[in-house]
Amino acid sequence: MKAQIGTKESPLALKTPPLSSDYTMHADVKDGKEILVCTVGKTVLHYDYRCLADLHAMLKTHGGWMDLGSADEQKPAKDGTVEAWGRAETNPVGGWYGLKKGLRGRFGMYIPPLMEALGLAEVTHEPKGNKMRAI
Repeated sequence: MKAQIGTKESPLALKTPPLSSDYTMHADVKDGKEILVCTVGKTVLHYDYRCLADLHAMLKTHGGWMDLGSADEQKPAKDGTVEAWGRAETNPVGGWYGLKKGLRGRFGMYIPPLMEALGLAEVTHEPKGNKMRAI
């Protein structure tokens, strides 16, 4: 059974791919746009809600496993990774799925476990170098 994305009052509890950190995710609307709200400790990140369908479609087309390659916004993303795709001018939104300037990175860290919880993808859970693929 697929998990549902939580609400502000009852967010979905998740773990990063290496299973080393806890965070929560819930759906919300900001400025008339559906967003995902990711809370890591006191840090709150926002991602465009459509990233779930867009990433799933890209992974289906890609066909096998893809490196996550998580990186902060200020650091370059490794080519060919989920992180690089999540900020590429060639993706369906033409750039960043992260919506808060300065906190737009880490797409490859926080979105894949949500997709796994929703039954859209498989994610590896190694200490480093994790990958994902569409289901």
